Amino acid sequence: MENPVTPVLGSDQKYEPPVEGDTLAEERRRRRVAEYIQLLKSDSLDTRWKVAEALGEERDATAVEPLVAALHDPYVDVAWIAAKSLGQIGDLRAVEPLIAALTSGEKWLRIGASLGLGNLRDRRAVEPLIPLLKDPKKGVRKNAAWALGAIGDDRAVEALTASLQDPDEDVRATAREALDTIRKKHG
Repeated sequence: MENPVTPVLGSDQKYEPPVEGDTLAEERRRRRVAEYIQLLKSDSLDTRWKVAEALGEERDATAVEPLVAALHDPYVDVAWIAAKSLGQIGDLRAVEPLIAALTSGEKWLRIGASLGLGNLRDRRAVEPLIPLLKDPKKGVRKNAAWALGAIGDDRAVEALTASLQDPDEDVRATAREALDTIRKKHG
């Protein structure tokens, strides 16, 4: 006689009983994310940037819209971390807001948006990232090159090849790595 509690499984399946603590842990995580989202509205700059970072580590899609709003925080410390965190979450709703952030006058927001877009690996970001390879700030150029390599689209090859002549060695090295990544991806 079959055990009525154990489900009938196919030969390629393995029964794994539910773990009681998983539901509790998931509920705690949801509450924590909700609290972090509320703290994004704090008057404290330190609190806002710390929770923006924590939301990226949580990788919870409910944080996408609040983090997109944080891209407009009056302090770039919050905005650039929000951009980076959006990439960690991996939700493609962040692509267009991050592309818009690439035109910011704040170098740190351009860097964060590049990092976010590189982690999202969405091809819509290729054309908007290419002009950043000529940005006056070397950190922006380097992170744009990394993002283009992470996305791995052939449309970036010409611009990355031109970046092999960049005056900064870190930018040149990142452009080389990006080109290698693209070439490996496309055989």
